[in-house]
Amino acid sequence: MTRRTTLPRLLPGPDGGPRARLAYGADYNPEQWPREVWQDDVRLMRRAGVNIISLGIFSWARIQPEDGVWDFAWLDELMDLLHGHGIAVDLATATASPPPWLTTAHPEILPVTAAGATVWPGARQHWRPTSPVFREYALRLVSAMAKQYAGHPALAAWHVNNELGCHNIYDYSDDAARAFRAWLRDRYDSLDRLNHAWGTAFWSQRYSDWDQILPPRLAASHPNPTQQLDFKRFSSDALKDYLCAERDLLRRLTPETPVTSNFMVMGGTKGMNYADWAGEVDFVSNDHYVHPGPQDRDELSFSANLISGVAGGHPWYVMEHSTSAVNWQPVNVAKRPGDLARDSLLHVAHGADGICFFQWRQSAAGAEKYHSAMVPHAGEDSEVFRAVTELGRTLRDLAPIAGSGREPAAVAILFDWESWWASEQDSHPTSLLDYRQEALDWYSALLTLGIRADVVTTDADLTPYRLLVAPVLHVVPGELAARLTRYAEGGGHLVTTYFSGIVDENDHVWLGGYPGALRDLLGIRVEEFGPLPDGDAVSVAGDLTGTLWADRVDVVDPAVEVLAHYGSGAHAGRPAVTRRRAGSGSAAYVGTRLGAEGLAGLLPRLLDAAEVRSELPAAARGRVELTVRRAGDHRYLFLVNRTDEAVTLTGLAGDLLTGGDGGAHTGDGDTPTGAADALTGSPDHARPGTYEDVPRRHLTLPPRGVAVLREPAA
Repeated sequence: MTRRTTLPRLLPGPDGGPRARLAYGADYNPEQWPREVWQDDVRLMRRAGVNIISLGIFSWARIQPEDGVWDFAWLDELMDLLHGHGIAVDLATATASPPPWLTTAHPEILPVTAAGATVWPGARQHWRPTSPVFREYALRLVSAMAKQYAGHPALAAWHVNNELGCHNIYDYSDDAARAFRAWLRDRYDSLDRLNHAWGTAFWSQRYSDWDQILPPRLAASHPNPTQQLDFKRFSSDALKDYLCAERDLLRRLTPETPVTSNFMVMGGTKGMNYADWAGEVDFVSNDHYVHPGPQDRDELSFSANLISGVAGGHPWYVMEHSTSAVNWQPVNVAKRPGDLARDSLLHVAHGADGICFFQWRQSAAGAEKYHSAMVPHAGEDSEVFRAVTELGRTLRDLAPIAGSGREPAAVAILFDWESWWASEQDSHPTSLLDYRQEALDWYSALLTLGIRADVVTTDADLTPYRLLVAPVLHVVPGELAARLTRYAEGGGHLVTTYFSGIVDENDHVWLGGYPGALRDLLGIRVEEFGPLPDGDAVSVAGDLTGTLWADRVDVVDPAVEVLAHYGSGAHAGRPAVTRRRAGSGSAAYVGTRLGAEGLAGLLPRLLDAAEVRSELPAAARGRVELTVRRAGDHRYLFLVNRTDEAVTLTGLAGDLLTGGDGGAHTGDGDTPTGAADALTGSPDHARPGTYEDVPRRHLTLPPRGVAVLREPAA
């Protein structure tokens, strides 16, 4: 299990300040620059308030220019240089990108696609997670680095590989086939059990020898669905096993140094089951990049919330996000004033104790030269670097928050990687289903109502939550169904949706009618799925619109209340949303996709039953996001302006640790706090200070502004 309380040890700053502080820094790639730039880098790092750097991530070819040849002199110099300036190092194991000499000598380490094509060198992550040859060379490198830097005073943490699985999660090579068969033997013990789980009686797929089994390579039609699901499980486990191999070696050679690896909870990155991986690292780290769109900052908040759930509510680190534009989207738009700070502080609000960017200095060459950085191509005389410097000061002011965990909300959204994988496989009722989007829509709707919600995984303790939303919970083993029943009967209020409860852990349908494993708890029965053609819609409750799906719901238990009916379509007049009393709680079902706007219209009835109310003043609901962290005797309230207009909040109490950009005000009148423009990086206004023991009655958040209040814990 994870040692999640073991966070990187930060060195005292140049001013001899305390070690308890928020980490601030970036990926640093000094091998791209001449030595004279290194001195300028550390000067600017100190100016920006940087206190930790990720080093060596893509340095294998520099550290080991040839097989058996090692060059640590340059890295030694940098470790000493950074330490001399009070900057700690999160040292990567440099295994993310094999050097050309290795792939030339051993092309058998290169991944293979489902169609049998080799993935060639020329980019990064061109290695098979199950290759014994790659592992031998990679662990040799890890061992050399650990021995070289064990005990170095700059070493704060080990950074295993980099974004494991970003480009090589699915490998269909012969190495993968052998490892897949071994994984299946361990899971099923016998071919009879495997044949049952995979339903191989269909299409004459019964296996009589383990060696007959392959990964789901390109086939004439849809590959076996349980084979596909198991291959997804295996592929996540194979990368986890590789992570553990590096981790175990590092723990043996440097037992006092915590180990992490940067996850990627964001957007459509779904191949790695991070809920399962989290227990293998000493502290959880995450990379996140904003995907432009109408829910862009909601998605950022959702992802930060989910990684907090993955971390069990303990503090975690942002290892990568961007100061401004990225380089890999179709159109790469620069961030607006205030976005850099708001994005960063949203992560802090959801439990991040470290805020780091990719990268420190923007590259002049290479595939990511147009990706923004802390020091952009324009240099230190730039709006980006001024914003970076102001954020560093703000994070210094927020030092009291370091080490605090999130305070549970009254509402949680249940997120399940296996339901994500299985619900979106081929040969299903619709190919338009988007599991993560459905979860995000519920989250956005709660934000619109001013309701604080956690995002948790299926192994979480559900007892703190009065309302639990489990959208498209497609894979429901018997044990999970029993847990959800106990939750509802014990006083919790469960809400689930279409295409939930459909299959067990083997992707076998629960028979007797849908929603299968949850049918009795919900008190309803659906005989056939109700997918809608793209573009079709149905009305619900008169003023809501359902798309994607419209189940024909039959009520089979008199304890069921119909909350909304279909107003149009094939099921007009029939139930669309139901709720059944269960013990001292309830279980509700939503048979169509309502989208974020429609769910905001439906949710008040569900929230009322659970006696959940917004903690925000009425005028701020939907405009401001509230999150709460707690440490010792204090609660820290983060108030994040979701809009491009100023928002005034009234009825607040607590000490203002830091305020928004562009004119945050608190107190009896409109007296400025001094938090004028800190989060935009503008030099024309003062940076926020720390305000203690002053009663506050109202506060104005500027557009995209953030304020943090400290109050005594109840």
